[in-house]
Amino acid sequence: MKGKIGRIIAVVAAGSLLAVGTSGMASASPAGGKGSSATQAVAAQVLQMRDDLTKVAYAGDVAKTRADLGKLSPVLADIAAGKRYQVQSETQQLSSAAKVRADESNRLLADPTATPRQIPPLPIPPLPDLPGPLKAVSDLVKGLLAAVTSLLGGLLGGVPVPPLPVPTPPLPAPPVPVPGT
Repeated sequence: MKGKIGRIIAVVAAGSLLAVGTSGMASASPAGGKGSSATQAVAAQVLQMRDDLTKVAYAGDVAKTRADLGKLSPVLADIAAGKRYQVQSETQQLSSAAKVRADESNRLLADPTATPRQIPPLPIPPLPDLPGPLKAVSDLVKGLLAAVTSLLGGLLGGVPVPPLPVPTPPLPAPPVPVPGT
């Protein structure tokens, strides 16, 4: 009888020690939320959304671009709010700037006759302009892609961010020699 009680006490003590030890590891993420599973998950989600948006925008598909902007905006709002994901303040600010550009792009694509709002400038990466009907929001979307790429750098905490899947422009054809010149 004493042996059973002793084993039960040992099991409870070992379980308690294990629970306390693992809870300490779960809450021991570095400052700014880097390394936490929720932050890593949202980083993967934002990366996929960024790449999807880039592909459809450079394909000139207005409807899919609007749909992707609509999906990206609430995720950026969650990151900017800082309630759901623990990120550094610079990352929150980038998320907020990206959300403003996503919302403005979506608004202008919904109503091409709308007057664009003045938005504080962000550095625009050296990306080709968007084709066709998306040309009107080209700078907004390029700024959004730049902000989201920088945001991913903050979410991934130093892990290299994959490049944008932007189509490369074709190389110019070599000049054809003209006979007799």
